[in-house]
Amino acid sequence: MSLWQTIVLAVVQGLTEFLPVSSSGHIVVANALLTALGGEPVEDLVEVSIVLHLGTLAAVLAYYRREIARLLTTDRNVVPLLIVGTIPAAVIGIVLKKGLDADAVLENVLLAGCCFPVTAALLWWSSRRTPGDAHYNQLTSLGALGIGALQAFALLPGISRSGSTIAAGLFAGLSRESAATFAFLLAIPAIAGAGLLESIDALKGETSGTPPMNLAIGFVVSMLVGYAALALLIRFVQRGQLARFAWYLVPLGAAVIAWQLVA
Repeated sequence: MSLWQTIVLAVVQGLTEFLPVSSSGHIVVANALLTALGGEPVEDLVEVSIVLHLGTLAAVLAYYRREIARLLTTDRNVVPLLIVGTIPAAVIGIVLKKGLDADAVLENVLLAGCCFPVTAALLWWSSRRTPGDAHYNQLTSLGALGIGALQAFALLPGISRSGSTIAAGLFAGLSRESAATFAFLLAIPAIAGAGLLESIDALKGETSGTPPMNLAIGFVVSMLVGYAALALLIRFVQRGQLARFAWYLVPLGAAVIAWQLVA
């Protein structure tokens, strides 16, 4: 993948990883648009996507550094909840990686178009849900598993990880801020695990190989843009305004579906 393509996708990744509009769906659609405009078909999109996800992972670690530090002290009971919540995405991710043609699912533009309105529905519901007052360290194992199941659902392109897990946290009775915090703490092992699997493949020579410098630049861009997007999202969550993104996702989904059906 060329440098300019990597930077474009890094900006898209940084903006959409935390804003509840599905980074994976936007990466898939953006890549398809770049190809339609005359760019070379990208064979290593999953590899590049993982590197860009690692950039946004660095943004999460920086933004929630205090909460992460408390996991080692006062909030140690949250660690088992994060483990339980990670299980669904880990299982489904391994099935996609080893048992099915992952590219056929994860890079399917039409599927992304169909899933954007589903994310919009989740955001609309969460904005009208009366938030609870529970802190994330009061979650039960069942509640953590339910949030994890929505995170696994977000492996599909077009389903927002942040939007679905925040909605699940609100359903479990968490306050808005706690739902957002737990959602992003839960994203840490999921993103890190996916990055580890792709790194193993790269070491085995199973990826087509984007130049390392391009990947490094993409990492930095996605991290910086992602940090700013995360700070913006928290403001929307605190104000109960996630439904605003639905007004973008519904027409986007309709446009992508129409494009794919007539292409």
